Amino acid sequence: MKRLAIVTTHPIQYYAPIFKLLHQRGRIAIKVFYTWGEAALQKYDPGFKKHIQWDVPLLDGYPYGWALNTAADPGSHHFKGITTPGLNDQIKGWAPDAVLVFGWAYRGHLSVMRYFKGKVPVFFRGDSTMLDTRAGIKSSIKKVFLKQIYRKVDYAFYVGANNKAYFKAFGLSDEQLIFAPHAVDNDRFNADHNQQALALRNSLNLLPDDILVLFAGKFEPTKNPSILVGSFKNIKAPNLHLLFVGNGILENELKSKATDDDRIHFLDFQNQSVMPVFYQAADLFCLPSIGETWGLSVNEAMAAGKAVLVSDKVGCAVDLVKNNMNGEIFKSQSVDDLTDALLRLTSDKDSLAQMGEQSKKIIQPWNFTAVAEAIEEILIQS
Repeated sequence: MKRLAIVTTHPIQYYAPIFKLLHQRGRIAIKVFYTWGEAALQKYDPGFKKHIQWDVPLLDGYPYGWALNTAADPGSHHFKGITTPGLNDQIKGWAPDAVLVFGWAYRGHLSVMRYFKGKVPVFFRGDSTMLDTRAGIKSSIKKVFLKQIYRKVDYAFYVGANNKAYFKAFGLSDEQLIFAPHAVDNDRFNADHNQQALALRNSLNLLPDDILVLFAGKFEPTKNPSILVGSFKNIKAPNLHLLFVGNGILENELKSKATDDDRIHFLDFQNQSVMPVFYQAADLFCLPSIGETWGLSVNEAMAAGKAVLVSDKVGCAVDLVKNNMNGEIFKSQSVDDLTDALLRLTSDKDSLAQMGEQSKKIIQPWNFTAVAEAIEEILIQS
């Protein structure tokens, strides 16, 4: 059985289930090497402005180990935050047939890619896009630098169309690119939470025919929740409501803008086990980001059977959002375009429900099994 060493910073709710599935399927042997260190289990998340400990199991059901991170300021927020001088020997001691590295922008990860290139196949997983690329000297220098980085990669698993275009722009060929979709636990978000969802709507004093628009995530500039407040307030429909779920640096600003509109509601950060309730209570999910490499909350909303409204700077838009079928894509940072889209989508609650059914169908093949199969096949063939 071929052996795959997986290098990633810390346990993440979107990746741990893939590791567990790979181990359970038994086609390959895996070991995950976490590079942040055990402190990552209760890390401070600056986006949410609090310590986060996920309430779904992230270390069950697969082999893993902790690398010794010697960084003075450990974390995934900067290049030197992952400094793991003993990691290459740790991986070499496990004798893998290939290594899979999640993200290169850390000292320890880049060291792994450089060391193992030419010794065993180096696989790579990242979800960057060209959506925010700007012309200029900095862009040209970055392109030369990234082409050097990706020469260390034998195969890259791309998450969608925008990510594939990014890898090709920096020198990887079609033969080196394997589709492994960005995925969430579709079954968990699709499980029946109707009673809890109804209780949530009642707690917000919503009537059965009221339409609820949901934003869930960090209140930060890149996600641009402020534009959603402005566009929403342009629509005076009394049966239309907006719910923000989360925390972040824009929280006070958002609440200040919403003080004169009792249709706008706020709830604090909610952990993973209860998020399906919030999606299922909503009629429409909106992600208005000005820069989002993918947007896995869109996967979650679609798995929960909801229509989705996203900006054209959200990486998953081109793959998952079909205009007039399961939602719409609006021009990023355009209040008018977002307002018009909200007006169209929220004019008919039944139409939103039909779009939500389409979302469930579209998202079905974007699942953990597809990711596991892609990893297995390329390792077995290598």
